[in-house]
Parts: sequence; structure tokens; C-alpha cells
Amino acid sequence: MTKNETNILIIGSAPSALAAQKWNLSSFNKIVVINNAWQITSNWTNSIFPEDFPVEKRPKPSRWQTLHSAAEYVRAQNHYGGFVYAGGTMAFTAAYWSLFTFSPSLIAYLGCDMVYSGTKTHFYGKGTPDPLRKDKTLKNLRAKSARFECFASKEGCAVINLSVMPNSNLVHQQMSLNELNFSHVKPKKIDAEQYTRNLEMEKRLGYYVADGRYWKKMQDFREDEILKLDELWIKTLKNFN
Repeated sequence: MTKNETNILIIGSAPSALAAQKWNLSSFNKIVVINNAWQITSNWTNSIFPEDFPVEKRPKPSRWQTLHSAAEYVRAQNHYGGFVYAGGTMAFTAAYWSLFTFSPSLIAYLGCDMVYSGTKTHFYGKGTPDPLRKDKTLKNLRAKSARFECFASKEGCAVINLSVMPNSNLVHQQMSLNELNFSHVKPKKIDAEQYTRNLEMEKRLGYYVADGRYWKKMQDFREDEILKLDELWIKTLKNFN
């Protein structure tokens, strides 16, 4: 499958993800569902979840569906610098894994805004807001989102957000499915020099954990340095929007 013909939809567990039940999803080559989101549509192709996701909550795949856990996505995440820099939550992990695995031309998010309010935080009711847990890698979710789009843009992949919610912790362009013209959506330009400087800073800090279990070494990471780096990733993308 070539880059020009690969469109990916990543579905999370926000209430807005239920929109997928009414959509014609045939334009997407791959539909990647995170954690419980496989319950939203039977049209998913790839289910991705962390290693501690309960076995009884995992879907039973048909012959054309596949399951993916840490054994696969750690390698993909490490290819892009590791979990500390990317942000250790599944919305970002699924995106990097999709970019690494499929070399797509488009990645579209749905139900991954990571904004939690009211009594119904997830499509199935009240859930645990994983991205809001105490974690040095998740202090600036928008910056982690910008970092991912920078990497995607470098590989010729556009990133959009199909959750047309008033607030989002994703920085990607928002549009409805009706507005989406696959041939017209192009990757954002980024500040290439700043991108290189960011990677140099990441290498200098050395916050890389090969097995992906970065939380076991959390004491080794300086939060102020991560926050400084986060601001640089925002700048790398914003300057060229």
C-alpha cells in the first residue's frame, strides 16, 4: 500500500467518538481503535491497547482484524524518540504506531480530544482520564500533539481532528467528515531548523527508555527540561501553520 492511498482513522473513547456509528468509513484504509473503542464500530481493522488493559475487555478479532500491544508499539515509539518525548498515553502511542506501521498520507483522529468534563467523560460513561494522571510526560498535551504532527509532516502525512468539539488538547486542524476532501488535505509545513534543534535537545537530555517502561525511571527526568522542550515543539509547528 503506498503513502498516497493510505488514510487512517484513529478512534478514542470520548463521547464524540460515537459519531463513527453513523459515518460511512469506507474511505479509510485502516481504522485503529484505542482500548474500549472497538465497541463503537465493528468496522475497525486494528485494536491497540497497553499491556495492562484487561484481557476480558479486549475484542475477539475476525480474520481481517488484528490486536496490537506493547510488543509492537514500543518499537514504533522508540523509532520516534521514545515515550518521554512523545507523551505516555495511548492517543499518541496509537498515532506514532500508525505512522510507523502504515506510512499513511492522512491520519484522522476522532474522540481523542483529551478534555474531560461532566458526568460522561467516555462514550461508555464515567472513565478514568488517563492523560490527566500525574506524569511528567503529559504536562502539556497540546505540545505532545504538535510534536507528533511535526514527525508526520516530515513523512508527508497530514493530521486532522474529526471531533468538532469546542475544546481539544489536539492542535490539529479540525473539520467534519463532510468537509474532508482526502486529496486536498496536505501536511503542515514546519520549521525544519527548529525541528533539528529539538531532536538535538532530546538526544542531549537522553530521556530514552528502550523497554518503554519509562515510569520506572521517572525520577531521572527533569520536568522543567521537558516543559521547555514542549514549548519548542509548539513553536516548531505554529510558526508555519
